[in-house]
Amino acid sequence: MFETIRIAFQNLGSNRLRTGLTMLGVTIGVAAVIILVSVGQAFETYVQEQFQSVGVNLIFIVPAADDRGQVTPLTLNDADALSNLFNVPDASVIMPHRNVSRTIKFGSREVSRQVQGVDINYLELFNREIVAGRFIDERDLDTSARVAVVEQGLIDSLMPDVYPVGQSIRVGDVRFRVIGVLGEQGSSIFGGGSGLIVPITTVQTRLSGERVLSGERPITFISAQARDSDLVEAVVDEITQTLRVERDISFRDQDDFVVFTQSEIIDTLASITGLITVFLAILAGISLLVGGIGITNIMLVTVTERTREIGLRKAVGAQKSAILLQFLTEAVVLSLLGGAIGVVIAFGFGALVTRFLPDLQVQVQLSSVLLATVISVIVGVLSGGYPAQRAANLNPIDALRYE
Repeated sequence: MFETIRIAFQNLGSNRLRTGLTMLGVTIGVAAVIILVSVGQAFETYVQEQFQSVGVNLIFIVPAADDRGQVTPLTLNDADALSNLFNVPDASVIMPHRNVSRTIKFGSREVSRQVQGVDINYLELFNREIVAGRFIDERDLDTSARVAVVEQGLIDSLMPDVYPVGQSIRVGDVRFRVIGVLGEQGSSIFGGGSGLIVPITTVQTRLSGERVLSGERPITFISAQARDSDLVEAVVDEITQTLRVERDISFRDQDDFVVFTQSEIIDTLASITGLITVFLAILAGISLLVGGIGITNIMLVTVTERTREIGLRKAVGAQKSAILLQFLTEAVVLSLLGGAIGVVIAFGFGALVTRFLPDLQVQVQLSSVLLATVISVIVGVLSGGYPAQRAANLNPIDALRYE
């Protein structure tokens, strides 16, 4: 077997340019498959870390269409009902949200951003921290104060060279005073890290005049946190039952709200990224198919070029299996060399991505390398099978007479 492999390397090395061009298809295919799988895994890990950094045991309630297709917005009354410990005893925090998009101005700069109306529980619920100034307090909520907490992305856009705390900004037509700056933790999921945080009462009274039919002011959604990860499902049941009673939904009617958990969001995103990764890997696998066709083509050319050699070997007693093994080995070695170069390229690309995008830690897993090796062997066997069989079946007399 070692002699067979040595001869395979010798024959492939006799025409290096042709060998290199033939390996190129396998190299590109293997590199593309490993890179896409590794990037997909890195992105999935990044998304999970971002959600976990936002907070744990989170639950969200959003309005939904009822049986008649009508959407009834959530209100502060719904949030107050959920905040009652008798209704939802297993929740540690309940907080309403009222989000609007507005133009934010500072000096000559102007950007359009999301304005989040929240209450004092925001920091605890989403695991955020204040890095300068202070956060919203009860007095701000009671007086609908025109105060705001800015996120770092908004500072970079509006006031990159100015200390933000104490500055005056204009949100729509209303002037606000900046009282604090939020840290960046978890900012990429909720609010995009470049929004504005203000008291929810301020959004409802100064930035939005909307009301529902009952006269109440609507809210965008309600977030909650279970006391423990084991109590998340219990909290979901308690929230559902409380809102059905609060919104006067009979047992025959469908809920006009949706309750979903943080783990459900993560699972859904993981499924989506997984499917995208598989789809892209399949597309990359097409280049492997092209590479396999290239190997088949070059091995057929090789068999034709070495017809007299095959006849001579058979004339001195070489068995059919030996000829078959020789050409099959050359095809597998050709494919494995291309695959090995593809693995090296994938490692280099992963290191390059990680260097320029530190948040996306692209790491080539051992499983990916093993997969690339198996794929390379399979491509080599399938691509070299027919040419090897053709060489083994040559008639020695005809082969010796071949010019």
